[in-house]
Amino acid sequence: MDKIKIGVVTTSDRASRGIYEDISGKVIMETINEYLLNECEYEYRCIPDEQPTIESTLLELSHKCDLIVTTGGTGPSPRDVTTEATENVCSKLLPGFGEQMRAVSLQYVPTAILSRQTAGICNEALIINLPGKPKSIKECLDAVFPAVPYCIDLIGGAYMKANEDVIKIFRPKGK
Repeated sequence: MDKIKIGVVTTSDRASRGIYEDISGKVIMETINEYLLNECEYEYRCIPDEQPTIESTLLELSHKCDLIVTTGGTGPSPRDVTTEATENVCSKLLPGFGEQMRAVSLQYVPTAILSRQTAGICNEALIINLPGKPKSIKECLDAVFPAVPYCIDLIGGAYMKANEDVIKIFRPKGK
């Protein structure tokens, strides 16, 4: 079974300075470990909300990871620039990811409409922007992860095998 290389990027001024612990990045890794039967190798970064830093981090990770998952920086405040950074480094955007995450989040909070999550392809990696709250991370990953392994297949990444007791993924018949 393929080893999966996954980038996890938390964008937070305060967490990157050690003012508080980054729980969101840990939730991403725990959730993906529950989803996948593959061995996962994580490239973890906790960085400030600075667009050039986010862009360079995403570019660096896109050369060694099949999947990059970010948390934080997707709201409407002036410091929330993860979405812009992602859009700048991606050759193809996949707006359906953001649409699905917002649709699911709106079932829980009306402010989900303010979220600007997106996804796209950078080099040979899929980048997915998630919100910053641990509960929202799990809800959003549950909503979009069924499409992730097939997307990774289509862009030439490692073959992901899901724990079907935890999450049902979709691949067309014969894939």
